[in-house]
Amino acid sequence: MKKKVDISIGEFYHIYNRGVEKRDVFIDNTDYRRFVLLLHLFNEEKPVNVRDFKESPRGGASGIRGETIVDIGAYCLMSNHFHLLLKEKKEGGIRNFIHKLTTGYTMYFNKRYERVGPLFQGTFKTKHANSDEYLKYLFSYIHLNPLKIIDNNWKENGFKNTISSKLFLDNYEYSSYLDYHNPKKFHSDILNKESFPEYFISTKDFDQNIADWIEYKINL
Repeated sequence: MKKKVDISIGEFYHIYNRGVEKRDVFIDNTDYRRFVLLLHLFNEEKPVNVRDFKESPRGGASGIRGETIVDIGAYCLMSNHFHLLLKEKKEGGIRNFIHKLTTGYTMYFNKRYERVGPLFQGTFKTKHANSDEYLKYLFSYIHLNPLKIIDNNWKENGFKNTISSKLFLDNYEYSSYLDYHNPKKFHSDILNKESFPEYFISTKDFDQNIADWIEYKINL
């Protein structure tokens, strides 16, 4: 039996979950954009009405928001699961946020596709980023997830062309990768970067870190 992870204020956590029975939870662009919108809207204590906010081109939102209940460092959405890198900001913040996020998205999804019942696989999974090395690694792990679309075994097989793999990430819209790769153009209000260690002083540092991981896997 897996030991339950205690969530403490000021600590960092990798949060993830997948669709029930491994089903797809994001069918098209509208679904991805809705989940990203909810990442922004539900990160506050007050109840919110989605219709009060204007959706941005990447799925975020513009509008006045109250104080956040968690700090978000990274996210990535895949067809049947999601990854989040969060910092517990106040007692129960992460659990409250994930409950609102998954409940709100499930209600939207079930209405749109005329289904009933749970959409996600039980309670969300939690891994404590209890070392500086592991926390830095998570920024790469989460943002490299989309490469599984090209090759699910890319870590074992490697890529013959690292440029094409980087280009794929540059064009993947459903993660916070673009907020690090090109923040001047793709900045969103979802992330709270200042609450996380400054591992990447510049976009060049971030890009090099991503490239190093891709090339490291190739050379294993």
